[in-house]
Amino acid sequence: MGGTVVPLCQARRVDESRGQRLLRRVTAGIPSREHPVTHVANLPGRAARYAEWPSWADPAVIAALRDCGVSAPWAHQAEAASHAYEGRHVVISTGTASGKSLAYQLPVLSRLAAGEKANALYLSPTKALGADQLRSVSSLDVSGVRAAAFDGDTPMAERDWVRAHANWVFTNPDMLHRGILSAHGRWATFFRRLRYVVVDECHSYRGVFGSHVALLLRRLRRVAEHYGASPVFVLASATTASPASFASRLTGVSCVAVTEDASPRGARTVALWEPPLLDELTGENGAPVRRPAGAETSRILADLVLEGARSLAFIRSRRGAELAALGARRILSEVDPVLSETVAAYRSGYLPEERRALEAALLSGRLLGVATTNALELGVDIAGLDAVVLAGYPGTLASFWQQAGRAGRSGDSALVVFVARDDPLDTYLVHHPAALLSRPVETAVLDPTNPYVLAPQLACAVAELPLTVPELEAFGGPAALEVLAELAEQKLLRRRSSGWYWTSRDRPHAEVGIRGTGGEQIAVVESDSSRMLGTVDPGSACYAVHPGAVYLHQGSSYVVDELDLETGLALVHAENPDWTTTPREVVDISVLSTQEKQDYGGVSVCLGEVAVTSQVVGYLRRRPSGEVLDHTPLDLPEQSLRTRAVWYTVSAELLGPAADAGRGWRGGARTADASAAASSSAAGSTAADDSPQAASHSSAAASGSAYAAAVSESSDGGDFAASAGSSAAAGGNPAASGSGVSGDGEAGTGGHRVGTEGAGPVGTGQETQASGRGPAHEGGRAPGGAGLVPARVPGALHAAEHAAIGLLPLFATCDRWDIGGVSTAWHEDTGEATVFVHDGHPGGAGFAERGYAAIVPWLAATREAIVSCECPTGCPSCVQSPKCGNGNDPLDKAGAVAVLDTVLGALRLHGA
Repeated sequence: MGGTVVPLCQARRVDESRGQRLLRRVTAGIPSREHPVTHVANLPGRAARYAEWPSWADPAVIAALRDCGVSAPWAHQAEAASHAYEGRHVVISTGTASGKSLAYQLPVLSRLAAGEKANALYLSPTKALGADQLRSVSSLDVSGVRAAAFDGDTPMAERDWVRAHANWVFTNPDMLHRGILSAHGRWATFFRRLRYVVVDECHSYRGVFGSHVALLLRRLRRVAEHYGASPVFVLASATTASPASFASRLTGVSCVAVTEDASPRGARTVALWEPPLLDELTGENGAPVRRPAGAETSRILADLVLEGARSLAFIRSRRGAELAALGARRILSEVDPVLSETVAAYRSGYLPEERRALEAALLSGRLLGVATTNALELGVDIAGLDAVVLAGYPGTLASFWQQAGRAGRSGDSALVVFVARDDPLDTYLVHHPAALLSRPVETAVLDPTNPYVLAPQLACAVAELPLTVPELEAFGGPAALEVLAELAEQKLLRRRSSGWYWTSRDRPHAEVGIRGTGGEQIAVVESDSSRMLGTVDPGSACYAVHPGAVYLHQGSSYVVDELDLETGLALVHAENPDWTTTPREVVDISVLSTQEKQDYGGVSVCLGEVAVTSQVVGYLRRRPSGEVLDHTPLDLPEQSLRTRAVWYTVSAELLGPAADAGRGWRGGARTADASAAASSSAAGSTAADDSPQAASHSSAAASGSAYAAAVSESSDGGDFAASAGSSAAAGGNPAASGSGVSGDGEAGTGGHRVGTEGAGPVGTGQETQASGRGPAHEGGRAPGGAGLVPARVPGALHAAEHAAIGLLPLFATCDRWDIGGVSTAWHEDTGEATVFVHDGHPGGAGFAERGYAAIVPWLAATREAIVSCECPTGCPSCVQSPKCGNGNDPLDKAGAVAVLDTVLGALRLHGA
């Protein structure tokens, strides 16, 4: 997906494309020394390849499609449709706007139009996409087709009609789980005739949500088989690696793949954009900061609307989408108040009628600019978009190209702008364009044998129909047998010679959240009017709607008065403060078991199960400039997480200077006195589920005579607003700030200013020295070692952990909020300096395994991101985290490079 790189100075050519003209417009007036564009690629267009209509296609369906402008199918559409019609499970994996829907519409509509006693079930990950596809099918007006929606927005009065009469039901995995399979007896007639199951945008089913959906589809198959049906699965996916293998893992049946995209595609101009540094402001510890990606996106969106360009801006969080729309409207109101009405925000959490009104405005063209979360990545099929702006990397290449593919969907030239957020991964990508534009798309990760997913799914399966031994293989074989034994021991089901039976009158479905949410949504209600504004994931509630948090809804600000987790209610009042809130939390981690371990001469790399304990303990109020107004403590419940992690340990001999080689870490400090023990700074992160949440950092004491300060590092992401936080110490330890106390009595990095001068290429092991008071190490460096005095180790590990969390999404199909991390100069379970990166979901989602398998390229990219950053001592683009509860202290940028050089050197020396 490379393309031609065009210097901006050539952008005024007469034959420039619309995408190039729009780029010239949004960069007009920017001084050359502040020019934000780091790379421009022109991706060429592509001509269409057509095929004949299949001989089996019903003439009435062909006529209806022709009336809608489809004169002939593209080659990949005809191929996939024929596989489905002939009874083969198939996945079509092609680019955005490649007409994948025709591949399942043609066989399904042909069967229904021919009067066959056949039914079809359509599944989409979002309501918006399902509603859009239902509109598309209904608009064809094919005789004999009774298509209807069955989701949470369907009025109760209509649901009986859908069950009794619809022959193509459009729903989502949540409703399939709670409303269809849980009451399959009421759907008996529908299931007996079930011929096709369409799984749209199947690449989005990854991680914990994907693992739930994989088991949900197995439950669907066995219920259909119970009624004598054996449906054909038709899956549609964005371009992804190994689509046939992934589709087979998702559905449990062997699938053939259609991957040759024959659709036409307009040329696209892709610009990588790094916001400029702000001269008038500095961040924590005096670090340079860049203009926020959201503010930059607001300005770009406003410029595009002024040009009459229909544009989407994808923002990582609900709050960010609201703020970006507000910013664009504010800019436009100064030019033409009428134009400000053509910009809006769109996100999940809106009420159904609000979503429908926004979708209608999008389709009609009344809205020119929309700031959205990923809710529109898979949603309404908007044709003819001129530009797409991505404020931050969306977590996976598949999502990046899916969002970018919204531009130029009608075949015209279009503009795509990727605006880097001030974090390590985004900064790495804008300076390494090949990693974004030329790298193959990842394979989606899912693990249906995760016991935390398998147990509730098996409970639902047994409640639906007794489970027999031959059926176990589809649910994981030995893993399923082990989980069933535990459920039987808990008296939830009973084992008999013929299988397993559900023992309770109550169905378990309502208690099982398939999106990893862990329960019913928290309702956000305005106190004065009792009006429900929206909902929040219960796992995000302590972060997004804690007391005092700022909550945004359709451009209006509210402040949370009360959060009642038991009743699922957050009460808010309208207020427009000039500050935002950021949560802080205490984090601790312990190793439960080690499944895999590799030793590399003083460095060990491990994969195993860990227990992570976290608690939101307060929040900060900040002005937009970053100024901290105050800190407010909170008393919210502690949350525990058993999950999987990858971690590496480094021996004291490799970390310390040559003079300390052979001495234990505690021997380098005054370990006899607990108050002056060797410092152990821990940096941690709590991660959200697939509906992302914001988190933060804090500190906690470790056990033993050496104390540790635990810090949580995370990202404001996905569809949940950021909230606020604080740092708290355990046991009243004087190291509560997280800086630690070193043997020489100095805190943190001992006053060194760290830099990267002398840093060589990735993995060379070349020394990196500190700027400021002294060298990066004292007393010389042990062969292959980092040469760090004890006082610098906590900051070095903390910085390396921050950057590693930021770079892991480059190697695993995860978002930054899917993972967390902890680092410590001495961990009681490993006995050495340790850096953990853990999955943010119970039982894990496969991300730690990806990190373990890619440890060398992952850490090499982490090192490269740090040394490539132009800052002297660390900033948000390399090692700082905006949510760090320890105020990003201690952080030692040069020390992090020295640690990573040491780890990579040991791994490569010993054959990793």
